[in-house]
Amino acid sequence: MSHPVFDVTGKVALVTGSSRGIGRALAGGLLEAGCTVVLNGRDTVTLEETRKELAGTFGEAVLAEAFDVTDSAGVADAVGRIEDRAGPIDILVNNTGAQRRAPFLEFTDEDWHGLLDTNLTSAFLVGREVARRMVPRGHGKIVNICSLQSEAVRPGIAPYSATKGGLKMLTKGMCADLGPHGIQVNGIGPGYFDTELTSALVADEEFSAWVRRRTPAGRWGKVEDLVGALLFLSSPASDFVNGQLLYVDGGMLSVL
Repeated sequence: MSHPVFDVTGKVALVTGSSRGIGRALAGGLLEAGCTVVLNGRDTVTLEETRKELAGTFGEAVLAEAFDVTDSAGVADAVGRIEDRAGPIDILVNNTGAQRRAPFLEFTDEDWHGLLDTNLTSAFLVGREVARRMVPRGHGKIVNICSLQSEAVRPGIAPYSATKGGLKMLTKGMCADLGPHGIQVNGIGPGYFDTELTSALVADEEFSAWVRRRTPAGRWGKVEDLVGALLFLSSPASDFVNGQLLYVDGGMLSVL
């Protein structure tokens, strides 16, 4: 039996951007730990497919709510519906993210604003709305999915890195404002993970070999590698951990 300090049985969790990839894996980990999980995405077809697949194992513990995390009014309405359906949200995972790669001089205005909205504004809007409900209850866990690029960069992803660096500081700022109300706000910083978003990089043998050489663990991350960090930051085990970023990167940031 695991230590009770890690117990999240019966908690209600909202995981944004959870119809595939890292978000889906995080949602699955919370379900395995006994949470009721609300999936989110904009593509209603993919979202419902994921809900059905997970419900095959976890039954009524899996719900889905399609809404645009970059739309303030839509977020407010959706959070209200979620709490009416599932009960008070105990755990929020701000996972929604996108990537655009281009040289800095060629990056378009549209892609810049798109990344800002998807990667940073979404966490602000959903975090603010959920926190407004957590504060009167005096407890809650918010986990922002940041990135290795919250701390380090490489050519071609300057705007992405800017959004993830901003999310790191939003995490710390939310901690400062919400910590006095019993809410912990922390981040997880994945390194190089094998997902739909990175499939082209994984397939590039030269780049893939660089990742393996550059990572002390000698491999790409698997989405399952993130579940333990999330369970820690979602459980009473982290009640005195606040404003921190936990990098799950196989050691990449620690070496030159």
